[in-house]
Amino acid sequence: MAEKPLPSASPTPLARAERFVWLTARVLEQRRFAYHFQRGGADQVETALTAYLNEDGGYGHALEPDLRGPVSQPLHTAHALRVLDSIGRCGGPRVERICRYLTAVSTHDGALPAIHPSQRPYPSAPFVPVVDQPPSALLSTGPVVGLLHRNQVWHAWLFRATEFCWSVVESLEKSHPYEVQAAVAFLDGAPDRPRAEAAADRLGRLVREQGLAVLDPDRLEDWPVADGYAPGEHHFPHDYARVPDSLAARWFTEEEMARSLDRLAADQEEDGGWPIRWPAWAPGTALEWRPIVTVEALRTLRAHGRSVG
Repeated sequence: MAEKPLPSASPTPLARAERFVWLTARVLEQRRFAYHFQRGGADQVETALTAYLNEDGGYGHALEPDLRGPVSQPLHTAHALRVLDSIGRCGGPRVERICRYLTAVSTHDGALPAIHPSQRPYPSAPFVPVVDQPPSALLSTGPVVGLLHRNQVWHAWLFRATEFCWSVVESLEKSHPYEVQAAVAFLDGAPDRPRAEAAADRLGRLVREQGLAVLDPDRLEDWPVADGYAPGEHHFPHDYARVPDSLAARWFTEEEMARSLDRLAADQEEDGGWPIRWPAWAPGTALEWRPIVTVEALRTLRAHGRSVG
């Protein structure tokens, strides 16, 4: 009698995610997945990203899926900078052009609005309203400023934008998770490290006091979502400390971070992708967001030493 074949091993999280990416992702996320997990080239990522670049030096064309239409927006451009940073290409003429765009769309105090009014003719998520004279926002400014400083980019735009970020971060008394994430992105790249560490310590106390991070995923009911957030739109320690050397990693114990990463690993769905926790207001946005979230989930797990396959 012929021996029965041994059962095959279960697919790894990476293998499951790869199938999901090939089934659903835009070319940009396909190229990013290949770069981060299959030794793909940075040139191919940058070429795919260039499809979203406009003549004004900013990025549009729904690069950030919740803002549709072709026009450049600060949130699209911040997204592009994160991609460039992840492949070691955040410098040179391309970033000089981006800084000129940032200067052109800044508010009177030299920082960035969350949404520039040029978005008005095009569809956008209801939770990112378009107004005619938008105020400066840490949500859009903080990640850009922190990333440019971390890459040792020097441009006149950074001076006032940096001061805006310091002013907001050091005066926060009540916040919400996305604003805290933006503050962390700024502080992780801010050149004044002692000042950044002091501000991060204060912010970490605020996060814990206001319950802005779920410290035990098995007891979600003990951490209500922030005002205005959707049911289930919780945030966990790994959402703030995407890498172990983030200042936000100091806010949590080893056990709290381990539980958070366990939750992140367990969130991979049957189709191989990770879910989004904010409202999916149009069919295409959820489809485009999930591969982005999937790539970032895998990067976070690997950065923290978790095996993904």
